[in-house]
Amino acid sequence: MKRVFIAAMLGIIMFTSMAQTTDLLSGLTTIKEGVRSKRVSSYDRTGGNGDNVYMIKPGESRTLFDVKGAGIITHIWVTIAPRPEQLNRSDIILKMYWDGLEEPSVLSPIGPFFGQGWNESYDYTSLPLSVGPAGGTGMVSYFQMPFENGAKIIIENQADIAIDAFYYYIDYVEMDQLPKNSGRFHAWFNRKITAAPEAGENEWGVLDKKVPLNPFGTDNYIFAEIEGKGHFVGVNYYVQNPSIMWYGEGDDMFFIDGEEKASIHGTGTEDYFNTSWCPRTHYLHPFYGYPRVSNETGWLYRTHVFRFHITDPIYFDKSLKATIEHGHANVLTLDLASVAYWYTLEAKGVAPIPDKEHRKFMPYIGANEILRWRHEWRKNHGNDPTLWGNEE
Repeated sequence: MKRVFIAAMLGIIMFTSMAQTTDLLSGLTTIKEGVRSKRVSSYDRTGGNGDNVYMIKPGESRTLFDVKGAGIITHIWVTIAPRPEQLNRSDIILKMYWDGLEEPSVLSPIGPFFGQGWNESYDYTSLPLSVGPAGGTGMVSYFQMPFENGAKIIIENQADIAIDAFYYYIDYVEMDQLPKNSGRFHAWFNRKITAAPEAGENEWGVLDKKVPLNPFGTDNYIFAEIEGKGHFVGVNYYVQNPSIMWYGEGDDMFFIDGEEKASIHGTGTEDYFNTSWCPRTHYLHPFYGYPRVSNETGWLYRTHVFRFHITDPIYFDKSLKATIEHGHANVLTLDLASVAYWYTLEAKGVAPIPDKEHRKFMPYIGANEILRWRHEWRKNHGNDPTLWGNEE
């Protein structure tokens, strides 16, 4: 019976995957009226081979895309020199404006937007976003980005060194008129070093068997706070953990249309990201995955996980507050960053993002620091040379 059940489940998964692929491909058979394919890129206008935006100095901004009328951006490709180890991608700010709005609807460091955390580069695959060879340097978006009355894309170099070369394609279609109810694409970066309660980082009740409660999402980390009618379509989530303790016991909570208690309430961080049992496994699916995992002891150091709501968007009529706990009931100190993605009927400006000073990465915590903590613990327990570590 168990084998029959497993075979049936595999059949359902394969059928679903084939149906989704067929749905994507079926659109290729429809010949559209009033649609013209266009591209803005960094090609060398002289006909030479200098196909990049050259030498963007610290503090400078460049407009990559400035188009009037109606259309939909269908594809973006970017690569940058020097590499992330020298030029931190979190110091290059991406801004997108729709329909003449003066405030950006997309505001994020360019690395985290495309799925590259910290000052690292690694391959990453999902349906709407990917980063590919060589060495995670080709950044790609397939998010559809409609606009009715013009669109503008700007990058700002907030790094201390110049961008030597910025290569890009932005493919779009001109249209006489957008399809009805075309949503405007939004993305927003957040970063916060979360605070543990005064009682300490009591995850799994290790410090105190009295486990705290958090039924209303008080002090949750915020993915996004959105106004208007639309749907939430996903998040890239970057965790730097200074402890070997599991960082992901916190629940996801989505508050729709101003509700006090979340009607969409999950059971744990790894559960929201479609995994289970505290994973440390590199895994990529079109809708979710772990592109970067820690090889340190326990769950120490850096993990990048993503979840896209491709077939299951989170719908709202007036507002959405998308959040997640940092540890159960917000008991852990973590360095968290995220980029959330959503659509609303109208373009809206997103909130400001943390400035350069507040985007700086926290230092690595490793064996040396843990040994120093153990040394202080031994001194506080009389410095007996036979102390093992489990004495209370």
